Amino acid sequence: MKIVLAPDSFKGTLSSAEVCRILREAFNQCLPEAEVTCLPMADGGEGTLAAIAGATGAEVRTVPVLDPLGREIQAKFALLPQNRGAFIEMAAANGLERLRDDERNPMIASTYGTGQLVRAALDAGATTLTIGIGGSATVDGGAGFAQALGCRLRDAAGRELPPGGGSLRRLARLDASSCDQRLRTAKIRVASDVTNPLLGPNGAAVVFGPQKGASPEDVDQLEDGLRHWAEAVIAAGLANDSDHPGDGAAGGLGFALRTLAGAEVVSGAHAIAEVVGLQSAIAAADLVVTGEGRTDFQTLFGKLPVVVAALSASAGTPCVLISGAIAGDQAPLRKHFAACFSTVPDVLPLAEVLRQAEINLFSCGCAVAGLADAISRRKGGS
Repeated sequence: MKIVLAPDSFKGTLSSAEVCRILREAFNQCLPEAEVTCLPMADGGEGTLAAIAGATGAEVRTVPVLDPLGREIQAKFALLPQNRGAFIEMAAANGLERLRDDERNPMIASTYGTGQLVRAALDAGATTLTIGIGGSATVDGGAGFAQALGCRLRDAAGRELPPGGGSLRRLARLDASSCDQRLRTAKIRVASDVTNPLLGPNGAAVVFGPQKGASPEDVDQLEDGLRHWAEAVIAAGLANDSDHPGDGAAGGLGFALRTLAGAEVVSGAHAIAEVVGLQSAIAAADLVVTGEGRTDFQTLFGKLPVVVAALSASAGTPCVLISGAIAGDQAPLRKHFAACFSTVPDVLPLAEVLRQAEINLFSCGCAVAGLADAISRRKGGS
């Protein structure tokens, strides 16, 4: 029996690679004759780089970049073994993970480091880039990204603007004449499930600014700055509008990637599935096991386990869900999964659930292995 393990992380507890390791151990012990393939998954946010490297054997490179506040750090990107591809996780350079809670300030936080990662990937020979843009600390519309790749943002006196979304209100002109031309010749995809526009009540500043440390006054200033930025990009002949779905992702980085790099926004889970070759692995499998830390009604709206289940259904391969916790009615889930398992066996304090996470996941893996074995034997005897 061929089994593919393709879980998301159990956020706050286990990475997707750790989930794969534990489930592989469970199958090796409880169904030793099974051939198990591990493809740790992610949706384009934090942890995606590690998942892709683990699933594909990509070469991970480390380069110096600037963090959201302009401090030099070391950040990683992956060179994929096929098609001169690269994967970049913007959170590695300019994510909230790089800041303490008291350092969050989108008025001065910049995406410059993300631009440096893109430039490093291009310098390494990559011609196809997939960029995961979840977990950002910024609301600068991707202006810092543009500056890192040669664009000049000038105020009315011709002076270069300082980094951060707060300075964009003073933007008078965008000079893109020195922008790295490789942005237009490379194929760039943005892995994101965010559909917010750049501006307005559902835009980057209003929706995401407060999550990144913006006060109500900051939100108003950031919105005004993003409007100036969009007008400058349009005036430079690089865009016709700023209301495409996904323009507001990562504090407006989605807008810069679309207009300056001609990037295509794709579902994060689908993009990562394509990068790791999930569909071909599923086509050769007898059973697929996916999972996540918590499953509820939001899972049905394109989250990774449902994407894995859809790919499995198209191949005629049953897919089983293992979740840290399943909330609400399971009936809608059973339309997508052959079976659903929760790793938490009883009502327990959170600290105890986290402490027993590996043991409970292993036990759940053994239960799935037993089910798979029973089905396999029944088929063999029919």
